Amino acid sequence: MQAGQRPRSDVSAGVGLCGLAGLMSWLVICRHWAGVADLFGIPGPREPLSGPYAALAALVWSGGPMVVWSLLVDKVHRRPSTGIDWAAPRPLSQVLDVSVTKIAGLWATWALIGFAYCVARWYWQGPYLFAMDVIGAAAVPLFLLSVPYVLWLDRVLVEPRDGAWHFGALLIGREPHDPEQVRIHARAWLVKGFFCAFMISILPAGWAALTTADLSGIAREPVLAARWLTELLFLVDVQIAMVGYLVTLKPLDAQIRSANPHLAGWVAALICYPPFILMGPGSPLDYHPGTADWTFWLRDPLVQWIWCALLVSLTAIYAWATVAFGLRFSNLTWRGTLTNGPYRWSRHPAYLSKNLFWWASTLPFLVTSGNRNDALRDTVILALVSAVYFWRAKTEEKHLLAEDAKYREYHAWMERSPTITRFLSRLISAASPRRTVVQPAE
Repeated sequence: MQAGQRPRSDVSAGVGLCGLAGLMSWLVICRHWAGVADLFGIPGPREPLSGPYAALAALVWSGGPMVVWSLLVDKVHRRPSTGIDWAAPRPLSQVLDVSVTKIAGLWATWALIGFAYCVARWYWQGPYLFAMDVIGAAAVPLFLLSVPYVLWLDRVLVEPRDGAWHFGALLIGREPHDPEQVRIHARAWLVKGFFCAFMISILPAGWAALTTADLSGIAREPVLAARWLTELLFLVDVQIAMVGYLVTLKPLDAQIRSANPHLAGWVAALICYPPFILMGPGSPLDYHPGTADWTFWLRDPLVQWIWCALLVSLTAIYAWATVAFGLRFSNLTWRGTLTNGPYRWSRHPAYLSKNLFWWASTLPFLVTSGNRNDALRDTVILALVSAVYFWRAKTEEKHLLAEDAKYREYHAWMERSPTITRFLSRLISAASPRRTVVQPAE
């Protein structure tokens, strides 16, 4: 790579675009299912497919094209980062003991996650009930299919003794294990266990809203346009992200290479999600009391169209940041480095656009009570929410800088290049108090 050149991204733009095309195709089919069923003589209801299982099917429609592109075009299975040597498969007899230990580690891990689901009360109420039904139905096939998968993959892995193996070795007690590998394994599955349940729980509501929405007035009503276009983009974000949490497979070079080892990173992330969320109604960082929607304050049609364009653009950047990950999206993990899409202008385009959206849609400095203290309070609270995301970004950078040489190159390139990140870094440096460097005594 030439000096000053942007490092090449580990994920090509084509992956996410294929997933987006597949998702949009399925959405159109589901919205017009009555006509599709009539055309092909399919028995059943003549209404939009708006149920939760149609939302699950969307994962196949978006994930399938991404897998095909990754294998046939990007040929990710040939990359050294997979840890696979396809040219030198071992006989099954040579890896059988290793595989048995690894399967024991995997099954024990899944059993512990299942136990956590059973104990934690929030998983048995509201939208989480659907997630528990899906995970429960998938559990037996997952356990059974893991056996041939592990036996097949261990034959071609350069080093089959990964974190699952070390955890299995710890449990069986026949061979020495590396405690650090066990911790890496535990953190990775903690991410998957927590976020998979959450993401599955929010799939049905967004899908039902988009497949049954009446869009007849979208071209005339800026408020309606803003509502449904942002809903569509949030749907894209959730669906593509869910595929990323599910498809953490080494043959796709999408494995979790490490999960954030820093406690601050976990705290910063988890307080943004239920049940630990601090931004929900009545929570310490709830910035909504006394506020009204942007449509309450902006009544002029022209201004509403301008604001609609702003909100949709910010949401589009947020969704684009997820689509750019392709098969590799997940919080708190390192699965390769992205340098293309919106990541060529900002290291954290999703956090930046999300927070700007909240400021623009809430307008916390305007309150219906007319009380300036309420306006000040809401503005300060939203500023604290933005500070949480700044903190979260810094903890992620700390993790990635320690793990990935390419990310260090990308980080340095962003600091030199005329990007949003460079501008914000200079702004923060200018606002920060200067520190006097004390030279040590000789």
